[in-house]
Amino acid sequence: RLPRPGSDRGAIDYYRRAVAARPDDAATHSNYLFALDYHPRLSPAEIFRAHQEYGSRHVAPRPAPARPRPESPPGRRLRVGYVSPDLRDHVVAFFLEPILASHDRRAFEVFCYADVARPDAVTERFRGYAEHWRSLSRSTHDEAAELIRRDEVDVLVDLAGHTGGNRLPTFARRPAPIQATYLGYMGTTGVPAVDYRITDAYADPPGTTEAFHTEELVRLPQTGLCYRPPERPEVGPLPALASGRFTFGSFNNVTKVSAEVVALWSRVLDAVPDSRLLLKTGAGGRADRRLGEEFAAHGIGADRVSFVGKTPARLDYFRLYGRVDLCLDPFPYNGITTTCDALWLGVPVLTLAGRASVSRQGVALLSNVGLPELIAQTPDEYVEAARRVAGDPGRLAEWRSGLRGRMGDSPLMDAARFTRHLEAAYQTMWRRWLARPESASR
Repeated sequence: RLPRPGSDRGAIDYYRRAVAARPDDAATHSNYLFALDYHPRLSPAEIFRAHQEYGSRHVAPRPAPARPRPESPPGRRLRVGYVSPDLRDHVVAFFLEPILASHDRRAFEVFCYADVARPDAVTERFRGYAEHWRSLSRSTHDEAAELIRRDEVDVLVDLAGHTGGNRLPTFARRPAPIQATYLGYMGTTGVPAVDYRITDAYADPPGTTEAFHTEELVRLPQTGLCYRPPERPEVGPLPALASGRFTFGSFNNVTKVSAEVVALWSRVLDAVPDSRLLLKTGAGGRADRRLGEEFAAHGIGADRVSFVGKTPARLDYFRLYGRVDLCLDPFPYNGITTTCDALWLGVPVLTLAGRASVSRQGVALLSNVGLPELIAQTPDEYVEAARRVAGDPGRLAEWRSGLRGRMGDSPLMDAARFTRHLEAAYQTMWRRWLARPESASR
């Protein structure tokens, strides 16, 4: 588990020392980079330079020879390969499954490269979507690259970035002519062999984040994510109407709740008298107690902040939203799955827009469901928006009853349309590669 960057100020130094001690260990280096994304005081430029160092340090030991230009007839299906350690019961499944289920099999041949040590029922479901299923769980990076090369995949898509179990060193070996990163990591890989990063114009507004990527940004229309919830629990009534007390909530990992987040959320609680905050951090025990102490240091007593421990089933987690009137999005690393879950269950989310993709996911999601008034540009706006929303229970009740419909009608849940946009992006990448001079092909 990552140390909380806001409370443990030595976390980044700890990871930096670990990288220095193990300079050839790509996984340790990825852990360090992932931690940087959570740090509230590092600039996008600083984080980018650290990712560039990864790319220069963990380059392919033996560059692959250029792949010959294909001489297949027009209309040949494009071979797309997805590489992930998360083809299992994991939040990535909420966003990948609608894509795999909606691919046009007349135009695309789908390969899944699963680095899954413990397959489960979701793994088996994914296996059914793939025409070709390859297990990488016991493969070295050289072996994985050779397998992909033999499959003659045209577009290879990384779904992990620098998260745990990633296969970026495999991508560094250039097993496919076109390589992209998508979904699992909201930032650059720093790997020169990865050509594209798939996103949208809300998370990465044109002209703002290109300088912080080694990849070319491909912005899908409307949204870069497509969400499919695994369950459909009922949306309950606004809890404040029954309790007479307003409840804010956040069910994000404790790593995202930095000292700066605690300070701002404390201001929100001050601005809404008698309100309370419900947190589910996934940490529990000592970590939650320490977080409570940080709130207390801002004058927020234990009677106003409560913690929920582990939930035995996902449906139990979904039911927790029935206790929340308004969710608070952390920063600089916004919630993604938690925000989609909240909106699906009728709970609006207040977000603070940042400068990097990780801190603009709330912007993207709220824009797609038509709630721009819940996007704050400054901390002061964030506090004022929370106060304003808490003072208008009628509007909150209206949102609660209509948000599921908004989600269902939005681009976030239009799997067929979204997948057509993604497929069009793959085809554009392929045409661009074919148009290159033969000497420039990789």
